[in-house]
Amino acid sequence: MVVGTMVHRRNSKLLFYCLVLLIAILAIVGTSFASADNVFDLSGPKIEINVTRGGKTLGIADVPNLLPGDRLWVHVNLPDSQAVHYLLVIAFLRGSTNPPPEDWFTRAETWNKQIIAEGIVVTVPKDAQQALLFLAPETGGDFSSLRSAVRSKPGVFVRAAQDLNQASLDRTRADRYLDDINSGSDLDPKALHDRSVLLARTLSIKLDQKCFDKPPEEQPTCLTQNTDQLVLDDGHTQSMVAALTSGPASDLMGALSATSMAGGGFYSPYVGAVVDLARILGNLHTAAYQYIPALALPKGSHLNLRLNNPPSFRNPKSVLVVGLPAVEVAQLPPLRSVNPEQVFCLEKLPLVLPIDGAPLVFSTEIAHDFVLRIKGKGGSVMDLPATPDPARGGFVIDGSALLNANLDSDVSGALRGNWGFDSFEGPAFHLRNAHPTMWNVMPGDRGALIVGRVDTFHLQSECAVCVDEVTVQDDQHKDVETTWKALKPDELEIQVALKDERAGPLKIMVKQFGAATSDELVLHAYAEAAELDYFKINAGDKQGVLTGTRLDEVNSFELKGIRFVPTKLSRADKKDELQLAVASTALPSTALQANEKLVAHVDLKDGRILDLQTTVEKPRPAVTLISKSVQPGSTRSAVHLKDQDELPQDGRLSFFLKSEVPDSFPRTEKIEVSGLDDSFHVLLSVADGNLILQNSETALAILDPLKSFGPSAFGPLRFRPVEIDRENGDWQPLATLVRIPTLKELRCPESPDKQCRLIGSNLFLIDSVASDPQFTHAISVPAGFPDTTLSVPRPNGTLLYIKLRDDPATVDSLVLPVFPDEE
Repeated sequence: MVVGTMVHRRNSKLLFYCLVLLIAILAIVGTSFASADNVFDLSGPKIEINVTRGGKTLGIADVPNLLPGDRLWVHVNLPDSQAVHYLLVIAFLRGSTNPPPEDWFTRAETWNKQIIAEGIVVTVPKDAQQALLFLAPETGGDFSSLRSAVRSKPGVFVRAAQDLNQASLDRTRADRYLDDINSGSDLDPKALHDRSVLLARTLSIKLDQKCFDKPPEEQPTCLTQNTDQLVLDDGHTQSMVAALTSGPASDLMGALSATSMAGGGFYSPYVGAVVDLARILGNLHTAAYQYIPALALPKGSHLNLRLNNPPSFRNPKSVLVVGLPAVEVAQLPPLRSVNPEQVFCLEKLPLVLPIDGAPLVFSTEIAHDFVLRIKGKGGSVMDLPATPDPARGGFVIDGSALLNANLDSDVSGALRGNWGFDSFEGPAFHLRNAHPTMWNVMPGDRGALIVGRVDTFHLQSECAVCVDEVTVQDDQHKDVETTWKALKPDELEIQVALKDERAGPLKIMVKQFGAATSDELVLHAYAEAAELDYFKINAGDKQGVLTGTRLDEVNSFELKGIRFVPTKLSRADKKDELQLAVASTALPSTALQANEKLVAHVDLKDGRILDLQTTVEKPRPAVTLISKSVQPGSTRSAVHLKDQDELPQDGRLSFFLKSEVPDSFPRTEKIEVSGLDDSFHVLLSVADGNLILQNSETALAILDPLKSFGPSAFGPLRFRPVEIDRENGDWQPLATLVRIPTLKELRCPESPDKQCRLIGSNLFLIDSVASDPQFTHAISVPAGFPDTTLSVPRPNGTLLYIKLRDDPATVDSLVLPVFPDEE
């Protein structure tokens, strides 16, 4: 009893000293323990293992899990010069609280010739949950001592198996990351950055973005520092290696690993194994044996062991503890597409399908024999080899079998492969098959290519995602500098440098992956286009005004299916103003509605069509001339005006108007009357008394031209409605204002062959005088005629015919008494 107490005290004291020693070491090295480049840096022996299940055999690197009934062939590769005999013990466990039976332990003397030649075969027993290998130096009672240690403390070895598996799997991720970074260290900074980001995503590695701020030659070194801080927690790995903690020693070490001295806050792939080392030292140290963890790095059928402590071959001798895959149902990798909506081109070389979610697929050999299964026409199935490549961020597809494939343009494919012995299906992908196609220029880009600058246009086709190269050539077959990118699976954006090019045709050649020829289309590069500012038109109008620059290039204009043609081009305020009129007179007044938002299509003379957003404005005021009446002046004149449209200057014009827009005649509306050249005008209004409302719809306008315009006004008159808060209405013809000369008498000689004399004042207001209405016998009055007497033809009785200078197209009559001419 005393001896037992002393042994217990000695073991407890030893545990205390071990923990104190470990804390002291951590205190000396600070956080270097958690950031050492390679904790397990000593090479151990190689162990060859094959696993057979259901008649199929895989190397240990391909096996993620064991199942009851699996047959394990184990062979330890030791050199012929091996001086120490190692005993191999294969042990199966069934949890931390249920010690395994004695027959779950199998021993093999590795120095035995038969074992050296044939290895050993064991079968995974029913109800087993964990598997371990032990390599122990030969001593007396070695097997029974080791078996007793495991059966007495199964929880410690369960945790050791789990931690070693965790460390092994995480080590593969870190090693794969380091290998790929080092192999790409000669890349340019951008390529190294892209490669690192893809590796970090697929392998679930913590990437230090500050490394990319360093000089290019220092970036690879920075990215590979602190390797045991690289590996992030991964749900798939955790599901494969269940966590188990129990006992005061594990609690203490768990608390210790979270301290700043042990690199607290970082996830290290090796902390678990080191924790178990301390636990075994505290709980299982005997006079004959000490247990040290061996990290297993599988490759094919071999486990390459790595040690972090040199083994001892004197008491206490070192027993190497090697974890094997857990005995459990396979945890299939949760592969997922990075962007499920993305579309890929089957013929692209290389075709990379971005995938993440299961870093072990990329870092181990467990996942194998992957294919991308696609369906051809008629339901046929084709498998394309797929290889995981973390540096490219996913699976690389070998599409060489597509050369003679008969596929639809849209294809769906799913990733399929094996996880150990189990087959599984990964994510599905939307794929597109390259084929000759028509490329359409987006409507807004028609006419977008302007020489003298860099311009951009867009092409649409279902094959945009399959484009490999875009080439642009001018009419001299010279390549034009071009850049392009696929904005969407069906849309390309192309930039063309036309700074030194001339207007003319451009050939666009679009080559797809795997295609022998390019798709071609021809676009036109134009000179600087007309610039359209706005188009102003009111509801109910048949004409509008287009404002902009270089409007002389406009050929026609279309709005809501209505075609307009140019009528007059003018310039105001450094802008062109082009008046446009409806080409057809048969246009309903309701064709364009107020506030209607439309898109006008402007056809240029070089063939381009430009679009212009247009809003129809409110209708302008409109009136209709119902009737008019001319009252002669107070002075009786010998000239008799025959045309009702002629208004004598001293006369008076009364005219009735009906309001069309709006329906009622507004009291604020005015009627403007002016000459054609707008050199004189007057506003008639209700307030001034020269616009009198007859009712709500009609009004009488009264014009006194001499009073309103003065004695020098003459010629055609026009009128229009004017309203304060609306546009002015259209001009309409009203009358022709004429000035009449004062004629006193007509004197004729007795001889019929002689002309008569017309006597009066302001004779310069006469254009011509004739004796017949046809003016076959007429005399014209020269411009600037100052006399008071004018020679005229003999009248027919007392009647002559006269044309006034203010209205020379109208023939009026002249009636004067004829007196004998005494001269």
